[in-house]
Amino acid sequence: MACTLSDFASRFGGELLGDAGLEITGVAPIERAGAHEIAFVSQAKYLRDVESTQAGALILPPEGRDRTERPRIITTNPYLYFARVSALLNPEPRPEPGIHATATVHAEASVPKSASIGPGAVIGRGVKIGERCAIGPNCVIGEQVTIGDDCLFHASVTIYPNCVLGSRVILHGGCVIGSDGFGLANDQGRWVKIPQVGRVLIGDDVEVGAGTTIDRGALDDTVIEEGVKLDNLIQVAHNVHIGAHTAIAACTGIAGSAKIGKYCMIGGAAMIHGHLEIADKVKISANTLITKSLTKPGTYTSALPFNEHSEWLKNAVHLRNLDKMVSRIKELEKRISELEGKKQP
Repeated sequence: MACTLSDFASRFGGELLGDAGLEITGVAPIERAGAHEIAFVSQAKYLRDVESTQAGALILPPEGRDRTERPRIITTNPYLYFARVSALLNPEPRPEPGIHATATVHAEASVPKSASIGPGAVIGRGVKIGERCAIGPNCVIGEQVTIGDDCLFHASVTIYPNCVLGSRVILHGGCVIGSDGFGLANDQGRWVKIPQVGRVLIGDDVEVGAGTTIDRGALDDTVIEEGVKLDNLIQVAHNVHIGAHTAIAACTGIAGSAKIGKYCMIGGAAMIHGHLEIADKVKISANTLITKSLTKPGTYTSALPFNEHSEWLKNAVHLRNLDKMVSRIKELEKRISELEGKKQP
């Protein structure tokens, strides 16, 4: 697909400088973009790259307006502008509508003519699939699942029975929606499984990465609100509630019944304990362990930075003895205070 710079400006705004009729066929990094590709600079400190680029056009912040004579679009958020341009030039491919000969669709499932069901897919009894959905190869959709319009499921997605998904949901390969939560009761050393009878409810415009698992609720539902973006290999346990437009990076683990607010950003490999609440607009750094509720917006970090191994071992010793050190410091402060009191006339 090709567009002119004027096409971008008319769709997405921004100040267009230079040849408005320049045809752009793709996006590329600024250091290797060619004559019919567009690149971007999101921060002023990288504007030095503008001088050497061979890109046909650029997306720049306001401070880069006069750094080059190349055709350019000036915008306050170059990264967002680039994302929209890239989406326009690289539309998501969709298979032709129809049910593949090797797919298995239950007679009581509802599949519109506009939907595509890939090879080896299994669609269970009572499933309702929305218009223009694309269900990839070897997906398994359990009984009584409801799926909104324009959803895209890549290969080998599994959705357990009774889950409900909104419109424009994207599920990447191998993700599992609605598997049993880790609910167990102890009977004299033996584990007794607690039936997980809730559902998973997913709102509109949610994207779930490859290999991510979202467990069904034990009694209530697990809820993923609209616009949530989940990276690959995330564990979302039973009865978790994730607020609208929250983004969570790979390898994060969220324990049961945690409630995460709207517009949060959670870094990779963060760990969140169960039965706590996280306020709206909270940012959690990578590798951070959250053990209690966060009641106000802000950035929270607990991970220690790495250092050379022998130095780390020394610091680890100090950490193990930190409580003893605190007690000794308090005792020294008390003795100093007593000595100072004796010196006073």
